[in-house]
This record gives sequence, C-alpha cells and structure tokens, in this order.
Amino acid sequence: MSMIKTLLQDGGRNLSEYESKKVLASYNIPVVNEMMLSNAGDLETAVKEIGFPMVLKACSPEIVHKTEKGLVQTGITNLNEAKSAYNFIIKGMQKTEGHVLAQKMIKGLRELVVGLVRDPQFGPCVMFGLGGIFTEVLEDVSFRVAPVSRSDAMDLMEDIRGKKILDSFRGMPPVDRNLLAEIITAVGKIGIDHNMVQEIDINPLIISEGKPIAVDATIILTKRT
Repeated sequence: MSMIKTLLQDGGRNLSEYESKKVLASYNIPVVNEMMLSNAGDLETAVKEIGFPMVLKACSPEIVHKTEKGLVQTGITNLNEAKSAYNFIIKGMQKTEGHVLAQKMIKGLRELVVGLVRDPQFGPCVMFGLGGIFTEVLEDVSFRVAPVSRSDAMDLMEDIRGKKILDSFRGMPPVDRNLLAEIITAVGKIGIDHNMVQEIDINPLIISEGKPIAVDATIILTKRT
C-alpha cells in the first residue's frame, strides 16, 4: 500500500495504465491479468503466465489514446504473432518513454465505463455509464458526488438510458450488480482518500460471464503549482 500512496502523491503527471490498475487493484477492483515487458525476451514468460489469446499494448503515461495510434494489438494466438506485435508497438512508440504491456484478452460484448472527476465546487464525483469506443458519442452516463454508497451505486445503474444492458441479454447472464456497485463505491473512495487524484477513467470495464473487469484505466493527478 505504501507504493500506492507514493504513486498517488507524485503530482504533475498521469499514471501509466499499469500503475493505474495497481491502484485500482489495491482497492479490490478486478483488473485483467497482465505483465509489463521490459524486452522481447519477456514474451515467453508472459505466455506462460497469461496464455492466449493475448493483447499487447504500449504502456506510457505520455500515451493516452493508444488504439487511435495503432499501439494496441489484439487477438494474438501464438508466440510468433506476439513477437511481431511487440516489435510493431516498439517501433510505433518511437522515442516515447514506456514499455509494452501484455494482457489476457477478455471476451465480452458489453462494455461499461466507471470514472471520477474532481469538480471545483462539489469535489470528487463518480461517473458510470456505457463504455467502449463510443462513450463520447452515446453520452449515456450519470454522476454522483463522492462518497458513493451502495444505494447510490445502484441508483447510478438505474439512471442510464441503456440500463437494460445490465440484465440478461441475448443469452448473456445479467451483470453482477453487487460487484459493480463495489467497483463504483471503490472509485469514489479513491477520490476521497487521495486529494491528488484529479480524474479516473476505467474504460472499458468489460462484462465477462456477468462479471465486470477493468481492462484499461487511467488516473490523472493534479499538477503541482
């Protein structure tokens, strides 16, 4: 926990995806199984620990929109593909400081977003809604001022227009709302516990077999003045 505290007190920068998910995991938010790669030689270890299918992506606090820059390679099914994807990402990062992150590829058709913004008037406010690449287009999100209770979290789920996506849907099981409520309340607690946290963005929060799991995340810290 001391490492988490150190990360969240180091103002003036974004946390990398890897660092951000370390913070989330410390608050018992489910995150995807992943491993940071220092070099191509780490790929074989990653394959043993994570398995296929695998995702490789650039991991740097300087890179936020990785997909748009072609720095996310999905559906990797063997070591040769992994090596090729690794080299492609390293080349695409150019002189950007960072590493490559290997992740278990999570299968799920439903994607949600959970986040936090620190409002000048109200303080930390928790956001919940439909996630994925269309979050900004759909704009189907709701907010609550932190701290967020379990009851508040349940109300957030009812507030979005697309709330039926949380129910049984086309043969998929209903979303575990209790676990989702725990994630929402935990995000609010991070904002309450750490004044340096300006924003949190967990997107997508993929629903796999009814369980939400954080696949990508960013935490932005307040700049020191």
